[in-house]
Amino acid sequence: MAYKIPISVLVVIHTADLQVLLIERADRPGFWQSVTGSVDAVDEPLEATAVREVGEETGIDARLYPLCNWHKQNQFEIFSRWSGRYAPGTTHNTEHVFSLEVPAPVPVKLAPREHTQYLWLPWQKAAEKCFSWSNVAAIRELPERIRENSVLSRTAG
Repeated sequence: MAYKIPISVLVVIHTADLQVLLIERADRPGFWQSVTGSVDAVDEPLEATAVREVGEETGIDARLYPLCNWHKQNQFEIFSRWSGRYAPGTTHNTEHVFSLEVPAPVPVKLAPREHTQYLWLPWQKAAEKCFSWSNVAAIRELPERIRENSVLSRTAG
């Protein structure tokens, strides 16, 4: 078995009115999250990882919608229950945050080995439901990110 690389993406999928998609982990019932996943190779671009993971975990083609790299990183300790997936001695992961805006709550096709169900929730409720502190922080930051992007697109046009 090849070890996972401790570099990952977190992709918060949302609508313009801030409905957020959450998916429940198959290996941890009750653990709700946004799309996450590790790079497949050290040189895999983060955007490519984000597009691949969104497709694998939700069936959504992220190339069809605005994908925004927040240029934000979180570093966290790898939970002991998942440490065996990484090379011996690997204790931390670096996560890169993205958002993906879809026009409406789109249908989702889950990877059954990874996730059991999905929900579209208002951003505040989605933040309350997540188990990961970095996912909670990203969802809580989402309204400000959307405002910033809206201002930037108005001033650029």
